[in-house]
Amino acid sequence: MKRRMIVSSIVAWCWAIGTLCMSADLTVGTWKLNAAKSKYTPAEQARYETIKIEAVGDSMKVTLEGTDSAGKKVEAVWTGKYDGKDYPVTGSPDIDALVYKKVNDHNYQSSTKKGSKTLGSAKIVYSADGKTRTVTSRGTNAKGQKISATAVYEKQ
Repeated sequence: MKRRMIVSSIVAWCWAIGTLCMSADLTVGTWKLNAAKSKYTPAEQARYETIKIEAVGDSMKVTLEGTDSAGKKVEAVWTGKYDGKDYPVTGSPDIDALVYKKVNDHNYQSSTKKGSKTLGSAKIVYSADGKTRTVTSRGTNAKGQKISATAVYEKQ
């Protein structure tokens, strides 16, 4: 009986640690936009060609490299947790806060803010093999126009 409890405990700990490591590894990495598989409406809107996600202590650091809504090169940085709370964004003229919430190991939700106003929301889905990240977003740009996008990223 004692042996069965010890084996069960070891199996449970291995499963828990493996699950934690797998979920962290799923988002972490460098993601490159696959423009051929992506769609932006209207075509002239901010887009990020490279997204780098790294663990920093108990937080995540997300670096977004691409173009802002005016077509200028931008590098925006967000450091926070996947807990549904606002964390500041630096380097972007379009947004000043980003919210990430983990739904499960493969699904996340996010929203962008400027001041206290929510500009848009996104659903982020990681493929089962962890090689693809699809971001489906909707919102309003600085001109008040409705925008939407489906951006497909591939892990490098």
